[in-house]
Amino acid sequence: MAEGLLNARCPGDFVAESAGLEPGILNPLAVEAMREVGVDISHNTTKSAFDLFNAGHLYSYVITVCDETSAERCPVFPGGVQRLHWSFPDPAGLEGSWEQRLAKTRLIRDQIRAHIDAWCAEMCEPTPKTA
Repeated sequence: MAEGLLNARCPGDFVAESAGLEPGILNPLAVEAMREVGVDISHNTTKSAFDLFNAGHLYSYVITVCDETSAERCPVFPGGVQRLHWSFPDPAGLEGSWEQRLAKTRLIRDQIRAHIDAWCAEMCEPTPKTA
């Protein structure tokens, strides 16, 4: 969700990629929650952080979104990058009916969006002009 939101909210300023330790299937709850706000992630694929690293991908910023209980398992990219950690629950671990899990996924999506909006506003502030 973070990849889709960042690419939708800050187009032209950043290009986001997401990856985990173990690629799996795209979470249908996340796909639906994102569709509701006009962001289509249904064609995104899950990727391995190791594959991106081995392919030579370089990043200015690495933002991890693992929840606190999984933070030690979040991927680490070596090099001189800025690292940020935003803790969010993993929608894959939610319990309850589809509607209950979707409601919780919407809350997670909205929390991620708030973090991204604040970060983009900070990162994309115009540089003051000097005389």
